[in-house]
Amino acid sequence: MRTTKRLLAGSAALATTFVLTACTGAGTPGAVAEPAAMAAPALAPASAPAAPPPPRTNTAASAASHGKVVSATLHGTTKPVSQPAAKDSGVPCPAAAASPGTSACADISAHQAWLLQGGKVIYGPVPMLPGLKSYPTPTGKFHVLSKVKNFWSTEFKAPMPNSVFFYPGDAFHSGSLSQYSHGCIHLSPGASLTFFDTLHVGDVVQVVP
Repeated sequence: MRTTKRLLAGSAALATTFVLTACTGAGTPGAVAEPAAMAAPALAPASAPAAPPPPRTNTAASAASHGKVVSATLHGTTKPVSQPAAKDSGVPCPAAAASPGTSACADISAHQAWLLQGGKVIYGPVPMLPGLKSYPTPTGKFHVLSKVKNFWSTEFKAPMPNSVFFYPGDAFHSGSLSQYSHGCIHLSPGASLTFFDTLHVGDVVQVVP
């Protein structure tokens, strides 16, 4: 029994020596090696987030009108879109036609005049006579400056009924349709009264050559 116990004790001591040798990794009994630090797994570089797809646009709603053909992008497909042309006011005065309120238009070469409301003709054309070549009627866009029912011209010693002044010294007024003026726009008595009653201070007046 004693022999057996001694054999068992020797075997146990030998096994312990083998275990200690395996844990140290250096062959020194009794020294237990610290476990090696685990290498952090390599991380793949983060990829940039994918750009969102471009939004679908519809440019047809913002296309300009006036009869122009524009391109509309609808669900990735480009299609020509025709916009309706702006309604013709029937007068040669675009500034007067664009006015949202009351306005007047005078065409010197055609000897015609109109009244408009919101771009639509409400009166005319009526005959008119502009100034002489030596006293030309000014052309361009103006505004009504003042109105005088029975104006008297001290310069030319002549009456100017229903005067609607749109330029200093020049006005729509009742006058001869056979004799040119000194810069004013002559209208018939009835037409001058309509111009006087319809136009207001600040209204647009456009005179074209």
